[in-house]
Amino acid sequence: MRIQTGQGYISLLTLLAIWSISAITSLPGLAISPILGDLDKIFPHVSELEIQMLTSLPNLLIIPFVLLSGKLTQSKGKIPMLILGLGIFLLCGILYFFATSVNALIMISCFLGIGAGLIIPLSTGLIADVFSGEYRTEQLGLSSSITNLTLVFATFIAGWLANYNWHLPFVVYLVPIICLVLCKFLTSKNLANNNKPVSSAQDTSKPAAVVSNPYIKPGQLLNKKLLFGVMMIYYLATYTGMVITYDLSFVIESYHYGSESAGTLISILFLAIMIPGLIITKIIKLLSNYAIVIGFGLITLGLLMIVLFKDIFLIGFGTFIVGFGYGIIQPLIYNKTVLTATAQKAVLALAFVMAMNYVALVTLPVFADFFVSIFHSKSAIFPFLVNAIISGIMAILAYIYRKRVLFSSEGTLG
Repeated sequence: MRIQTGQGYISLLTLLAIWSISAITSLPGLAISPILGDLDKIFPHVSELEIQMLTSLPNLLIIPFVLLSGKLTQSKGKIPMLILGLGIFLLCGILYFFATSVNALIMISCFLGIGAGLIIPLSTGLIADVFSGEYRTEQLGLSSSITNLTLVFATFIAGWLANYNWHLPFVVYLVPIICLVLCKFLTSKNLANNNKPVSSAQDTSKPAAVVSNPYIKPGQLLNKKLLFGVMMIYYLATYTGMVITYDLSFVIESYHYGSESAGTLISILFLAIMIPGLIITKIIKLLSNYAIVIGFGLITLGLLMIVLFKDIFLIGFGTFIVGFGYGIIQPLIYNKTVLTATAQKAVLALAFVMAMNYVALVTLPVFADFFVSIFHSKSAIFPFLVNAIISGIMAILAYIYRKRVLFSSEGTLG
């Protein structure tokens, strides 16, 4: 079976190899979550600092190694960097089964963050190289959907396995075995019928002027101003939308619902994020330059529903709306990033943008505490109100500047 790319075609197995990388990007930290509540029983003398290091350090390490991966792919090649990252990730997944102390978990998690950081830019970078135009937009949407669908299923599996033994959730970190097997379908031979092979350092060093990019000036490799704007949009979308994963459990607790309700609602969030990616080209054609406006508008509406209503079903609907809005923005941002750079700088540009996801996740609790201290509010819904205001402002800005390249759908379908 041959898959059209907009510049040739690839085999189904090559496409599956590319998709498998997207499944990896959602895994870091996932297996730790189900056992956090029992860490004091597993390790009786664990400290609050050690728990914070276990949850925060891997995300902090992902950020510099995402950027490093974007840089190194220009000289070392994408596939060698991918195999290195997958190897580190898989090794860490195996080592987790032999961990007997919280310090060992922290150390292994840090190396897992390094491996994930090397892989993450390539999940979209290979799509940017292999596909073009509407085909690229479609595949970036599917990549986003695969990431979030994997997150939902892997979270369920890890949580279920944690009931039997605290080591068992780490089985989800063995997924890179599949990716490593499929990597053989990302060679030059398998991409021979596509116009731009991506498997070696020599390929990435070729001149990128095969296709004209109207957003790059002659002699320019990177439109830094446009890239910075895209980074800020992605940061603010993640910052405002992902408040649910941090603070919704406190809201649910204050409304006297069970803790399992928070887990269900967070699963709804990621399922909602997945849906727009499956039909992203249709959404862009329907909404045109209003896509980002609608995305931030939905995040605002959903957060306000969580603020205003105490009914669990309305909170769930609000959560779904937030996820759907974020799911519109995410693949659009990935595709917009490709427009900010020439072909040999595309992975580097994607690395900068994708790093914003982790910067937002790391800074979200910090800024949330800052706003609480400034306004002296102890209400569980306060972070949702603050983020609703931020996303509302972004929706207004996106509407005002909807015809400018940063906020428009220009260039996303061809």
